[in-house]
Amino acid sequence: MKRSNKSINVFYMVLFTMLGVLMFISDIIFELIPNVHGVALFICVITLVYRAKALIPIFIYIMLNAVTSLVISAGYSFWWVPYLYIFPILWLLVMLIPKKASVKAKIALCTVFSGIHGLLFGLMYLPYQIVMYRLNYEMAVAWLVSGLGFDLIHMVSNIVMCSLLYPLYKSLVRLEASRQSKFTKKENE
Repeated sequence: MKRSNKSINVFYMVLFTMLGVLMFISDIIFELIPNVHGVALFICVITLVYRAKALIPIFIYIMLNAVTSLVISAGYSFWWVPYLYIFPILWLLVMLIPKKASVKAKIALCTVFSGIHGLLFGLMYLPYQIVMYRLNYEMAVAWLVSGLGFDLIHMVSNIVMCSLLYPLYKSLVRLEASRQSKFTKKENE
């Protein structure tokens, strides 16, 4: 029996939508604590498992932020626009980890990348601030310095969240292995 591409596509559409929604929900759950969420954790784990396809749930997460923001603000809030380039930067860093690296090395590198990404979040967000609010040099430096404490919180929270990387990674790897064995078994029948 041949593998059904339709069932595979439906499965991944549902899975990637669910992962994008989980990223969004992790943001909402921790909203009262500034810069604490599971977004970097999810980006790392789904990129390790799904590689380039991980961009799908990442952009679903970004679009959920966009829609929510635009609905709440009646179309006048664009704080989410930098997410279009900020989160793919973390994805790209994780993509640089060799597929053949050990699981321990992957986890360690993701933890480092997540921490650095959190620390540099304000710096990556700054070009948007400069363009949107026409900040001059002094204003841009003041904005960056005033947010440094939040970036430190972001760094620490990303590192702490990465303590969940191993179990999530193993769960997704098992899910993929079970799907592969299911389809291999059907092909042999």
